[in-house]
Amino acid sequence: MAEKNHLPIFILAGGRGTRLASVVSDVPKPLAPVNGKPFLQYLLENYTGQGFRKFYFLLHFKADQIIQCVESLKENILRESEVFYSIEPALLGTGGAVAYTLESLKFEGEFLIVNADTWVDAESMAALEGSQAPSIGVIHISDVSRYGKVTIEGQTILAFEEKKDNAGQGWINAGIYKLNSSNFLGKSGEFSMEKEIFPALASERKLQAVALDTEFIDIGIPEDYRRFQNWIGSDRKEKL
Repeated sequence: MAEKNHLPIFILAGGRGTRLASVVSDVPKPLAPVNGKPFLQYLLENYTGQGFRKFYFLLHFKADQIIQCVESLKENILRESEVFYSIEPALLGTGGAVAYTLESLKFEGEFLIVNADTWVDAESMAALEGSQAPSIGVIHISDVSRYGKVTIEGQTILAFEEKKDNAGQGWINAGIYKLNSSNFLGKSGEFSMEKEIFPALASERKLQAVALDTEFIDIGIPEDYRRFQNWIGSDRKEKL
């Protein structure tokens, strides 16, 4: 069995998934079916296989369905794990969801954050865990148009560029982070980490980039959801 890692993983799973609604409308996006299993189960198999054992689920939209799924996994892949739920009273954005969880569950210290609709290899989580907080996992891709671009000098993140057409190659935010509860002091209500916390840290050169060599996909649009389904269906023999 993999050695247990000590940092908990906060899983952002509260959004409505409107871009995927045309093909997945009966369940929230993290439960989108892939070869007979919900996408979230693949993520949790990924993390527990690397020894992660503490999970915080940040929920809002159809939270009861996600809780039911997670509870059903406690008999197998989560049998040795600690599980916590934080249900936002309203959609609070990525930053607001984390701040609400830290306050309501009285959490202090370092933690990892992942998006419940994004796949990266489990080894990437271990790489991020070994970094200095605050850090963002970044990957280099041929076209950053859909994601926006991260400007890096050495291992320091300098700035974030908005999405734009024909942006070319570059580094993008892979949606996985290592942060400390102190990064959220004084923060509450609805806000975005990507628009408020990260640019502020970058402007002070306090935000580190962790370059990842990983398979990466965000299933938030039908085309990429189908691509992930095909990848799983091929027994992961092809590149994502």
